[in-house]
Amino acid sequence: MVDVVVDEDVRHGKPIIEGTRVTVEEVLGMLEAGMEFDEIKSEYGVEKEGVQAAVRYASSFMKGEKTGSLA
Repeated sequence: MVDVVVDEDVRHGKPIIEGTRVTVEEVLGMLEAGMEFDEIKSEYGVEKEGVQAAVRYASSFMKGEKTGSLA
């Protein structure tokens, strides 16, 4: 299962998709722009599971739940 991680040494501590440097914020922007899973994978190397992890993270964050893993 792919998760979102926060590492102060990567992307200034922004939440990123595990195993990438792609931020949750970037993934949400891609989805908002209408990109499909296959387009995101092709252009950014993020699998569908990574996109889903970003959405789960954002949803949990908005609910005030504990989110992500700390590296």
